[in-house]
Amino acid sequence: MSVPRRLHLNTNVTGTGRHPAGWRTLDNPKSIVDLGFFTEIARIAERGKLDAVFLSDALALRGHAHGPAQSLEPTVLLTALAGVTQQVGLIATASTTFNDPFNLARRFASVDHLSTGRVAWNAVTTYDPDAAANFSMNLPLDKDARYARAGEFVDVVLKLWDSWEDDALIADRASGRYADPARVHAIAHRGAYFQVDGPLNLPRSPQGRPVLVQAGGSEAGVALAARHADAVFTAQTTFDGAQAFYRDIKARAVTQGRDLDHLLVLPGLYPVIGGTLAEARERKAEMDALLDRSSELNKFARALGLTASDLQLDAPLPYELIDKGNSTDVSRGFIRATVQLARSENLTVRDLLDRNPGAHRMAVGTPETIADDIERWFTGRAADGFNLNADVFPSASRTSSITSCRYCSARAFSAATTKAPRCASTTACHGHRAAMRKRRTRPAP
Repeated sequence: MSVPRRLHLNTNVTGTGRHPAGWRTLDNPKSIVDLGFFTEIARIAERGKLDAVFLSDALALRGHAHGPAQSLEPTVLLTALAGVTQQVGLIATASTTFNDPFNLARRFASVDHLSTGRVAWNAVTTYDPDAAANFSMNLPLDKDARYARAGEFVDVVLKLWDSWEDDALIADRASGRYADPARVHAIAHRGAYFQVDGPLNLPRSPQGRPVLVQAGGSEAGVALAARHADAVFTAQTTFDGAQAFYRDIKARAVTQGRDLDHLLVLPGLYPVIGGTLAEARERKAEMDALLDRSSELNKFARALGLTASDLQLDAPLPYELIDKGNSTDVSRGFIRATVQLARSENLTVRDLLDRNPGAHRMAVGTPETIADDIERWFTGRAADGFNLNADVFPSASRTSSITSCRYCSARAFSAATTKAPRCASTTACHGHRAAMRKRRTRPAP
C-alpha cells in the first residue's frame, strides 16, 4: 500500500522577517539577538503544527545600516531552541565552502542528540566574495569547484554519521563494556578536497542521522539534491515552472536509484495575510511605506548581477544583459525564478520590487485564499509543501502558521496531511526513514 502524501510546512526565519522594513514595526527592534524573540517563533510554529523552524545564515555583514542582518550562529541557536520546544523540527543552514566535514557532522549530530532527533542540515555552497574574505580566501571558489567540494563534503558527512551502527553504544555497567568496537567504523576517506579517518566521536543520533536539506536551483545544485537530499529548498515563482522543476528533480532522483517520494520539493512562499484581502493589502502597504526604495533597487540589481543604472523602474527587466551575465557571485536559481515570474506576467522592475524582488513567491490574501493557493500547488504536484516566509516575526508567524495550517488541515488534502506529531521533515520523512533502515547496520565504506 502506498503511503499518502503529506503536506510539509516550515517557517523560514531570515532576520526579523522577509520584509526589509518589518523590524521598524517591532516593539523591540533589536530582537535579532534576543533569544526570547526566536523562542516565541519556535513555540508558535510548534503550536501551529508546522514541521520545522528553518534558520537561514549569512557569513558576511552587509546592509546593516538599513536593517538587521543575520547574526546568531544557527546551530548554537538551534541548541537553545531545542531546550524550549518538544516536537517541532529544527533546520539550520551551514556552508560546505566555509566549514570542515568532521566539525559540521559533529555539531549537527550533537544537536540531534540534544533535541531527541529533530535536526536537519540545510547544505549551501556560498558564492559570496565577502564571506570568502572572512575565511582567509582572496577570491571565492568558482562554481564548479564549489559544487565539487560540496559533493565530497556531503559524502564525508554522511559517512561520519553512519560510522556508528545502531546499538554500538552498549553502556553495560555489569560487564564494564561501554561500546562495541565491531560496530564502530573508520571511514578512511581520501578525496580531492578532504582526507578524513573517522569515525565520528559520538554515537549515531536518535533519528539515524540528521535530515539533509539542500538549497539552490542551479544545475549543479539540483544534481546534488537529487543524489543526496531528503528535501530541496527552491525558489519557484510560477505554477508551470514549479511543476516542471518538480518532475525534473524527481526523475533525477529515480536515476540515482532513489524512490521519487523520498525527496521533498519545498519552494519558498511569502504569504501576507489579513482577515480580508483589503486588510492584507493594507498590512503590506504600511510596511512598504517604510522602505528605502533606492536601497532596495540597488540590492535587487546586485542580485541580478547588474547595477542600479541598468534598471528602469517602469520598464521590463533588461533580459539581454541578464542573459550575458557570467558573474559567479550571484544565485542562478534566484535569477531563473525572477525571470520566469517577470516574463510570465510581463512585469516591470517596479512590479518585481513590489513582489519581494522576484525571490520567493508572494501571496497576499486571507487564510482561506492562501490555503487555496497551497492546495493547488500541492495537489498539482508543483510542491510537496512550502518554506513559509513571514513579513515580520512574530506577528506574521502567528497568522501564517496557525490559521493557514488550520485551513489546510480542514481541507484534508490527504490523510493526516499537516498533523504530524513531530517534525515531518525528520521523523515523519518517509524517504529519510527508509534510507536509515537500509544503512543503520551496514558498515561504513
